[in-house]
Amino acid sequence: MIKAYYRPKDLTEAVEILSRSDGEYRPLGGGVALSHKSAQTISVVDLQSLGLNSLTQEGQFLQIGATTTLASLANLDYLQPGLKSAIRLEANNNLRQQATVAGTLVSSGGRSTFGTVLLALDALLHWLPVDLDQALGEWLTLRQAPVKALLINRIQFALNASLAFDTIGRTPDDLPVICAAVAKWPSGRTRVTLGGFGAAPILALDAPEPSGAEVAVRDALSRAADPWASAEYRQEAGARLVLRLMGQLQPV
Repeated sequence: MIKAYYRPKDLTEAVEILSRSDGEYRPLGGGVALSHKSAQTISVVDLQSLGLNSLTQEGQFLQIGATTTLASLANLDYLQPGLKSAIRLEANNNLRQQATVAGTLVSSGGRSTFGTVLLALDALLHWLPVDLDQALGEWLTLRQAPVKALLINRIQFALNASLAFDTIGRTPDDLPVICAAVAKWPSGRTRVTLGGFGAAPILALDAPEPSGAEVAVRDALSRAADPWASAEYRQEAGARLVLRLMGQLQPV
């Protein structure tokens, strides 16, 4: 239940409200994630007036304002096709117009296609007022912000990584039973991530080169059983999927 609603005019005011200790205050972007947590009494701080919806390329990195919608991100001409596909599968068209990048990432469950791909790209969450970057992988594991961090103002990931992504589900548009993303940098560094089960997408491989990916994937999926699929099925399907994705990577 929402106890109070605030719409600050700048970041200073937003930080001041979020730092209050007389209750629980949460930042509000698109409102999609908060709408699923109505049983708890909270005060919300609307970030819409803070100009946190920019998309800026800085060298080989894309800086995404926290309140940028999934739809706005997907419309970038130079965005990796695999990421565009993951956004389309993350939410239907109406929700993509509302859901924000930061809100979607911090609430990512194991079947989040968007979270799986951003984890492969080693995305960073930038927190205020502490002015610190936190790896998305750390957030997904701990679900804990850095000390004294109150809100995310931007997300960053690399544009110079070759990316391949795909899913296996009951239908092409269904939530995945298993999904995988492979990102490879010009240096040869390769990250493989897996989703479609559990509490959050997982990192199976982060290595200077892609060798050993199949073994890493099978090991990462050894306990990935749930009512949707057995661990054995996910191991076989995940290994085949990752090997196929590696063959699809563009030269970097």
